[in-house]
Amino acid sequence: MEISSKENTNFFSNNTILPVDRSSFKSESSASKEKHSCCGGIKIFLGALSFVYFAKALSGSYLKSTITQIERRFDIPSSLVGVIDGSFEIGNLLIIILVSYFGAKLHRPRIIGAGCLIMSAGTFLIAMPQFFMGRYRYERFPSTVNSTVSISPCLQDKSQTPLSALEKSHTKINAGCEKEAGSSMWIYVLLGNLLRGIGETPIQPLGITYIDDYAIEENAALYIGCVQTVAIIGPIFGFLLGSLCAKLYVDIGFVDLDNITITHKDVQWVGAWWLGYLIAGAISVLAGIPFWFLPKHLPKPENRKDSSTSSEQSKFITEDNKEQHKSYQQVKIAEMAKGRSLVFLSSLLNFLPSLKNLFGNPVYILYLCASIIQFNSLIGMVTYKPKYIEQQYGQTSSKTNFVIGLINIPAVALGIFSGGLIMKKFRINVLGAAKLSLGSSFFGYLLLLSLFAMGCENSDVAGLTVSYYGTKQTTDYEQALFSECNSGCLCSKNDWDPICGENGVTYISACLAGCQASNGSGKNTVFFNCSCVGTLESPSRSSSAVVGPCQKGNECPKMFLYFLVVSVITSYTLSVGGTPGYILLLRCIKPHLKSFALGIYTLAIRVLAGIPAPVYFGVAIDTTCLKWGSKRCGGRGACRLYDSSALRYVYLGLTLVLGTVSIFFSVAVLWVLRKRSSPQDETLSANGERGTCGTKSRKDNFVNSDHLIQTTYWPEKETRL
Repeated sequence: MEISSKENTNFFSNNTILPVDRSSFKSESSASKEKHSCCGGIKIFLGALSFVYFAKALSGSYLKSTITQIERRFDIPSSLVGVIDGSFEIGNLLIIILVSYFGAKLHRPRIIGAGCLIMSAGTFLIAMPQFFMGRYRYERFPSTVNSTVSISPCLQDKSQTPLSALEKSHTKINAGCEKEAGSSMWIYVLLGNLLRGIGETPIQPLGITYIDDYAIEENAALYIGCVQTVAIIGPIFGFLLGSLCAKLYVDIGFVDLDNITITHKDVQWVGAWWLGYLIAGAISVLAGIPFWFLPKHLPKPENRKDSSTSSEQSKFITEDNKEQHKSYQQVKIAEMAKGRSLVFLSSLLNFLPSLKNLFGNPVYILYLCASIIQFNSLIGMVTYKPKYIEQQYGQTSSKTNFVIGLINIPAVALGIFSGGLIMKKFRINVLGAAKLSLGSSFFGYLLLLSLFAMGCENSDVAGLTVSYYGTKQTTDYEQALFSECNSGCLCSKNDWDPICGENGVTYISACLAGCQASNGSGKNTVFFNCSCVGTLESPSRSSSAVVGPCQKGNECPKMFLYFLVVSVITSYTLSVGGTPGYILLLRCIKPHLKSFALGIYTLAIRVLAGIPAPVYFGVAIDTTCLKWGSKRCGGRGACRLYDSSALRYVYLGLTLVLGTVSIFFSVAVLWVLRKRSSPQDETLSANGERGTCGTKSRKDNFVNSDHLIQTTYWPEKETRL
């Protein structure tokens, strides 16, 4: 009994020694709530940011889909359209440094929300000229317009037609010029795109850093990968929206569509390009709303409260004691500085050594040069791909945008994913990443070379590509527009109102075809007694013609199918090398210079590729024009007809030349890496371990799957086709 009582005493005394700590339960409860609050907040931000990425990718790709529509609507050359396209990058560059530096110190979600409003304002501004510059006027002879008056196309007698149908008099030109003042409203499109670039600037740097700061460390890469994946969906919808709007007439809702004498297959057709910008602007407004209600800070996860750096960063920092000591001294100096001016001065003094260190890295410099030249090639190719398909294969704008959105862009997304999957599956080291990136570019441009054989011949256009007697055109185009068969007609060489003769030849106008009579109105007009139409087969017999140009040759639809297949495979092949190249960039620079190196890389791509490429590609394409349109006030308008063969050689040739030069730089990168890699590294690589970019350890260069998800983005990825 005594023993038993002692045991009981000890039992109760032990229980009294260990009292219940209610505060611990309270702290656990609060930590649990904080964790749920953190996860909930970051997921809301993730959803909002994904929607913003979708919105900006949609509006950017929609602009690409309306290049030819804008060119025709404002009657401007391709080179000027290239300037409009490059204005987005200019706007982005104007404030990127300010946003990157000051944005992190301010309310990041609200800055992103403000950026969405600016982006939507720019998108709306692009559409505004439609409501102020009057109705679209295409060239049509009066006989094709619904009218009770029958007018002969071949104006042998001036009294049989009103003055407006003849060569414009000076009085008429001056009157038209007053109304044509809206032709300079393309400037508003340029300014709107510039505003889009300014508004888009804070989305990526502030959005990604916000996720990285407040997400659980192991989830951060996954969240960023989700955002980038959603960004790929945007261009698909952007081009599909472009396809839909291209089928609708530009002045839909403002004019009676029954009176429109052209169809969406006509070269003068302009779709409702402005409608898509209103839709894209509204989506941008909706995307920005949630950010005004998100907090400036979220509760940090428990595993990141005691450390301002991630575990991956700490691995890099502990590898190099010298760099660690240097960084520690810089931090101590910054902490001791009481004024912001001293901190700024300290940063400024560190800038030049960092820049020297970065540009002293041969791998970084060579890869930067390779990327700049390759993006010149790809951005130029993507910008004018819709125009190339329309002019080379005779496809409509609607079908072209549909094909690009539904076939090419998914191939790009699959290629990006495949590149990351290959890196993870085969545990490829930095040297292997360089080989994969080089192989992707080499085989991609090799496939592109085959497209030279998949073009269509020029359509037979009397006076431009063939003579009125059926021979190939070799003389001056303007002089060749006139022939004996139309010498008795009062025709203008500036008109562009094509008709298709029953002999399969296109004529620039019914007048130049020598047509004496017409029957019907609008799209159903038929021209008779066309003296030039009968010339090719039997000069003594006159024939008929219908409104609109003749279709391309019978082989052209088959060539277009071959082009699509090769284009999709090429898009996939080139995209496979995107992720390995990005990994190569990250692994061959010192850890503390990563952000700076990526900033310089992005800046160089935008300034040296994003801005100039559309301009000089446009200038080169303009040199292949056979027939320029004329503005009402005189001067050259948009191109009406291109030389198909010359366009193919210029467009594909320029792309391939730039791509080939970039491959030489990629070979140089691989050579430098091989030279710097030790035999031990290559042995380890063969065994499935990580190689190195220099003399660092395997641990420093290991690429895990989470990091691959995080780094599957590079500039202009959404539109690399």
